[in-house]
This record gives sequence, C-alpha cells and structure tokens, in this order.
Amino acid sequence: MTVTALVSAKSCGVTTSALAMTLSSTRPSLLAECDPAGGTIRAGLFQAQITAGTGLYHLAVAERAGEDALAQAFASHLVSLDQSGNRQVLPGLTDPAQAPALARSWPALAQVMRVLSDEGGYDVVIDAGRLALESGRLHHTLTPAPLLHGADLVLLVVRATDQSLALARHMTEPLRTELTDRGTGPDALGVLLIEDGPRRAHEVSEALRLPVMAALPWEPETAAYLAGTGRAPRKLSKSALLGSARTALGHLQAAASRRALHQKYATTAPAPAALRAPAAAPALTSEAPAPQVAGVLQRLGQGKVDPRV
Repeated sequence: MTVTALVSAKSCGVTTSALAMTLSSTRPSLLAECDPAGGTIRAGLFQAQITAGTGLYHLAVAERAGEDALAQAFASHLVSLDQSGNRQVLPGLTDPAQAPALARSWPALAQVMRVLSDEGGYDVVIDAGRLALESGRLHHTLTPAPLLHGADLVLLVVRATDQSLALARHMTEPLRTELTDRGTGPDALGVLLIEDGPRRAHEVSEALRLPVMAALPWEPETAAYLAGTGRAPRKLSKSALLGSARTALGHLQAAASRRALHQKYATTAPAPAALRAPAAAPALTSEAPAPQVAGVLQRLGQGKVDPRV
C-alpha cells in the first residue's frame, strides 16, 4: 500500500483532504496528524471528545523509554474513525511547544508508517501541515522532514487560485532538493489540487513545474463537517468529496507502484560505469525496521485500538 504525506505552503485544506482520503479508503487506513504547529482534528471533527492524554506527543515519550515501548504505545494512541476500526487516526499535538520533543522521534515514526504500509496493508496518510523553511531548507523542528523522506509520495496541497500558487511556488524547489538529497527521489513530489478557483490542472502543473497527481472537488458541506464546523451530510459516504478521494487514492497507489517498479529496475540494471551518478544516501524504505517498531502490527492485531468514536 502507500504512505502519502500531505504538505502545504499555507493552510489550504491539508487536514480535510487527509481525512477524506482516510475515510474513503477501501483498505485499512491510518491518518497520522503530524503537523508540528499542532493538530486540529481533536478540537474539530472530534469536538474535544479526545483528551490530551491520547496522541502523537505520547509516542515521543514512549520512544525514549525502551525498545518495545513505542510498539506498546502506538495502538493505544489511535482513535477509530468508524465502527469497524479499519479507519483510524493518530491525533496530533495539543501545543506547538511540544514539537521540539519530536525531533529525535520522527525517524522511528517514519518506520512505523513504513511497516504499516508494507507489512500491514494500510493506506497511510500523513498530515505534515504547513511547511517551514530555514535558509532555503526545510526547518528541522517545524517540519517533520523524516516523514517526508520515507513517504512513497509527497503532495503539495494547493487551491486553484493565483494566491495559492504564488505561495506554493516558493516551496517546490526546497521540497525537490530535500527529496533528492534525503528522500526517495524528486519524482515522489506532486500536487494535490483542491478545485476551489479558476485555475485548471494543466495551469497548476505548468506554474509549479510539478505533476498534478490527484484532485479533489470543493464541496463546502462535507468539508465543513470534516473540519468540525458543520453537520454530517445525509449521505456522507456518497459525497462527491469522498468519492473523488477514493479515486485519488487509486491514482496515487498506481503512481507509487510505478515508482517502486522503476526504482527496482534501476537497481537491478545499473548503467555503465561511465554514466553512473554518485550513490545517493539510503532511503528509509531500504532499511530494516528498528527494534522498537517491530511489534507494532502485533499490537494492532491484539485490538488495542481506542474505539472512542
């Protein structure tokens, strides 16, 4: 399955898009709310029904406690999005001041996402929030860069407006450089277009010099419900937003599969020595899971998921 990270230059629907994708998946799915600026699902969709005792920050604490602590804690900090428990969310930070504590835990959490996808068959959607730059690079504290490095796809979420494109344009090169130097390659980067504005997909692609890998319609009623500011539509599962999100996941899965096949072929059929580029740093996807994440799937299988919703 896929690990897809969503980011933005400015608030433009990352969390709502991530929720739509997670809810529409036909497979087990997980939304990890990993925005260092703080999560909004707790106060939004869940209407403050989840206490600060559950969520991302506690996994950082557990990761420091020992090899098996993260695996033990992970399942207990997930919240069900449906009655079956097949769709789950890891609520984000309650205070941006907690973000520095996660700096050393991001790599382990990135491997958790990888294990859930590769071995557990999960569609994993990471809400990485608004990007922050420092000297033209991703900020080491205010952006969860290791999660982007390990993702199959990294999607820059933009609206179809000139204002949104103007802000996003400044983020494309730092993201491309980051994924080239430390991630799975620059072709992991694409656009998730929110069709709220006059610009069409080909115009967005030309403006940002990135492929539009998926698009979601602007549907205020469903979006308001997912943001916690409106009532649930009468037929939520049949809404245009969730239907398009389901289609988008299929496109993203196909794109990730093509990338994996291409990378495998490139590895097994090296170019002549004179044409070879310098070896890149190994990506998270090529490493064996760390000991502290080895038991995550077993813990999930034991049903230790919080069914609060």
